[in-house]
Amino acid sequence: QLQLIESGGGLVRPGDSMRVSCLASGRTLSNSAVGYWRQAPGREREFVAAIRWNGGSTHYADSVKGRFTISRDGAKNTVHLQMNSLKPEDSAVYYCAVGYGVILSSIRNINSYNYWGQGTQVTVSS
Repeated sequence: QLQLIESGGGLVRPGDSMRVSCLASGRTLSNSAVGYWRQAPGREREFVAAIRWNGGSTHYADSVKGRFTISRDGAKNTVHLQMNSLKPEDSAVYYCAVGYGVILSSIRNINSYNYWGQGTQVTVSS
């Protein structure tokens, strides 16, 4: 059974940077897509970024493109989300998620992901 352990998160000021990470254990990530989603109070969970483990292609929401970078460390079975130029509207609980056999057209579809981390709070405030 795949388990996802998230780390990072916390309180930063607007314009600051932060990295959150997702460690996977219990199952290989081969043939998977690993995504980051976020959910702010009163809002639906939204797609942030994803990376395909095989090949490493990356995908981003328009709202974070150019500011966030998702990457993988195969040796450590870990995915990182580097967040730069953070804005107050980036404040949310960030979740990593894994789906297997996700086709490209569905990589932004929440239903493509079967395994979820516990979430980590990111707060951007002055």
